[in-house]
Amino acid sequence: MSAEHHVKFFRNGGAQAVVIPAEFEMAGEEAVMRKEGDRLVIEPVGQKDDFRQWLASIEPWDEEFPNVDEDQPPMKESDIFKDVDR
Repeated sequence: MSAEHHVKFFRNGGAQAVVIPAEFEMAGEEAVMRKEGDRLVIEPVGQKDDFRQWLASIEPWDEEFPNVDEDQPPMKESDIFKDVDR
């Protein structure tokens, strides 16, 4: 697969469009497009069961999480089912 391919833009109604060359074809019928600076990034919409794959692909979190509740009073115990027949 080549790393790049020269393409031309054209108008499709009020939208700018481009034909995706066959060697860059993606599976599925939907994609997500975002702009990063001058670049357009197009990614296929993943299945919901791709969550584990996504987790495996992200960078590890090396920073310590802040203690956001350190100034909060202690939680009170409560029975959320007290008025519910169990």
